[in-house]
Amino acid sequence: MPYLLAIVLSIFTLTGCQSAYYSAMEQVGYHKRDIMVDRVEDAKESQQDAQQEFTSALEALSALTNFDGGELETVYNQINDKYQDSEKAAQDVSDRIAAIEDVSDALFSEWQDELELYTSNSLRRASEQKLKETQRSYNTMLSAMKRAEDKMTPVLNTLRDNTLYLKHNLNASAIGALQGEFTNLEQDIQYAIKQMNAAIAESDKFLDRLNQK
Repeated sequence: MPYLLAIVLSIFTLTGCQSAYYSAMEQVGYHKRDIMVDRVEDAKESQQDAQQEFTSALEALSALTNFDGGELETVYNQINDKYQDSEKAAQDVSDRIAAIEDVSDALFSEWQDELELYTSNSLRRASEQKLKETQRSYNTMLSAMKRAEDKMTPVLNTLRDNTLYLKHNLNASAIGALQGEFTNLEQDIQYAIKQMNAAIAESDKFLDRLNQK
């Protein structure tokens, strides 16, 4: 992002005034559609990051179930770090989705209002049809993102439970208690990753649709 855009972004991120932010960005040639594209790309990246963090946390717990001696405090710290990273990654996904919802409201509202400015009926109808198609694609993408977001919750809950239990039970018996949780966690992570991949695929379809405008 050019230096001027970075300044504008930082100012209006701090003020939290989205309408003023969009107006300011438009003044420097950065329109709502461009912002939407960037935010969808950012959401895709955040979901990919979350997949990596969840997988890394699963690997850490898998190593714990095969623990055959050593310092449990060190193992706990590693698992706790992975949990914290996973939680941050999941929050980033949620934040990215919220940002997409914000700009979509502004973009679609503007598009709808601008239909009234046409003097050509045929061009207005064509633009209105593209708006409806884009909104349908957006709604499909957003639903997929929301499903993926929801599936992160049980993963984080299980990671939190395991981390807390290990924190207060740094002994060999704790490992046995956690082994039963591992299979469920593995299934939850695999399902969450599947949903995130589906959301990423829908994001690509939506971006293709948006770029046709």
